[in-house]
Amino acid sequence: MKILVIGSGGREHTLVWKIAQSKLCEKIFCAPGNGGIADIAECVQINADDIAGLLDFVKKEKIDFTIVGPEAPLAAGIVDEFRERKLKIFGPQKKAARLEASKIFAKELMAKYGVPTADFKIFSDPQEAYRYLDEVGAPCVIKADGLAQGKGVIVARDITEAKEAVKSILEDKVFGAAGQRLIIEDCLEGVEASILVFTDGKNVVPLASSQDHKRVFDADRGPNTGGMGAYSPAPVVTQKVFAEIIDKVINRTITGLSSEGITYQGVLYAGIMLTDSGPKTLEFNVRFGDPETQAILPRLKSDLLEVMLAISEIELSRIKKLEWDNRSCVCVVCASGGYPGEYQKGKEIIGLDEAAKIEDVIVFHAGTESLRGKGQGARVRYLTSGGRVLGVTGLGNTVKEAIDRTYQAVGKIHFEGMHYRRDIARRAL
Repeated sequence: MKILVIGSGGREHTLVWKIAQSKLCEKIFCAPGNGGIADIAECVQINADDIAGLLDFVKKEKIDFTIVGPEAPLAAGIVDEFRERKLKIFGPQKKAARLEASKIFAKELMAKYGVPTADFKIFSDPQEAYRYLDEVGAPCVIKADGLAQGKGVIVARDITEAKEAVKSILEDKVFGAAGQRLIIEDCLEGVEASILVFTDGKNVVPLASSQDHKRVFDADRGPNTGGMGAYSPAPVVTQKVFAEIIDKVINRTITGLSSEGITYQGVLYAGIMLTDSGPKTLEFNVRFGDPETQAILPRLKSDLLEVMLAISEIELSRIKKLEWDNRSCVCVVCASGGYPGEYQKGKEIIGLDEAAKIEDVIVFHAGTESLRGKGQGARVRYLTSGGRVLGVTGLGNTVKEAIDRTYQAVGKIHFEGMHYRRDIARRAL
């Protein structure tokens, strides 16, 4: 089969790396890809949100199956466009993608179908939001309704911080159209976990548990990011807790969508807070997590492409369960200095070959580009081109072994301004 993966981040590098191992995969393309993806796939310069350009490419190259990585094209209805033309594609349709594209849609669905989540109120008028904050106090969580690249959620520890968040979203319009409305919800206390499942709208096959690290600095300090690292499995998600999440969160959500006339096909990601009163849903994503994917897929033994095809054909029932490597996996994100704020690009990355020589280490590229010399054996140079640059990933028989191996590899890599957290997965110990 000829496969196209859409996207350019660490998640897409991981997907390309895993799909390329499938016996069903003859050739793999990635649009637009990145410097590392170009080592294993043919990168085509079409942006992930250029649906017309992607459609033309798929028809011209006779692509058999397209896999969507990021949320923006899903929210824009790429799956609907492909299916109208009888083209096979992996991911939820536009109506289902509203689970991520609109936090208000997701919260109202959860409230309607009994999915455990924090109490919330919706606002479009900043003055009404300020009055409500004066009533309820802090801490609380402020969420922009729409897609904000993982940065639209502010955990406000005091009233001043909460009102500043409301002002920036509703008055200053820092998130543009994504911030026309917002949610103020109770601040849940506990430990976070990420639960991903495959579903064809009828059947559910869970992936291994994982845990993300959102804050930019050690000890969960500083602003939220797209994710600074992850590990799998998450010991805090016991079998009992896992079963409760599947029953009360995943199944109720998929059934609720079905009751609304929406068949969810793809991967569904639930961000969960494990509280004293049980698991509560923080958010949904309608695609693979990033960097959770970098920690989960290296442990997957099953053929990922087979699973994705079964979902697209609503035949997930033929995949009884997934096979897993029992080892732990840790991913540490190496980011550009200044991220998640302003940062510089074009910094040369040194030491990738040395890091890759370490046993059971894979370096997934996110914000990189490659400069390739001409002729056989010519040197390839990699430069930074994004905020999150690399996802350095290591496997180990124990969490500690995976941590040590991953940080050994991180220590081999350098670029000007490189920043990474030094405590990824430590809470698992």
